[in-house]
Amino acid sequence: MHDYLYVLRNYAVFSGRARRQEYWLFTLFNIIITAVLGTLDAVLGTSGLLTGLYVLAILVPALAVSVRRLHDTDRSAWWLLIGLIPLVGAIVLIVFAATEGSANPNRWGHNPKYAPAA
Repeated sequence: MHDYLYVLRNYAVFSGRARRQEYWLFTLFNIIITAVLGTLDAVLGTSGLLTGLYVLAILVPALAVSVRRLHDTDRSAWWLLIGLIPLVGAIVLIVFAATEGSANPNRWGHNPKYAPAA
């Protein structure tokens, strides 16, 4: 939960690096919340209104943490555009997100795995 809230607090920070744990826990909480809201939409008959509002609200933080995750693997944020290629793009982004970040400092900062907690 800490990582989810950390990403929300830093919703517009597109610089720096994000650990795998931060990215994947944020993604897990988004999946859980979206599933719960989807169920509520079905029960209440709101045609996806709650889910749509949540996805819209979480769009910028999700982009920011994705950019920081790519930075951790020493890749530019431009790699997000590969996600526009059906199926292959999503698979490539999942592989990039699952890849260990570079151990040494890179052009986007020090390794957050070994940086002191802020």
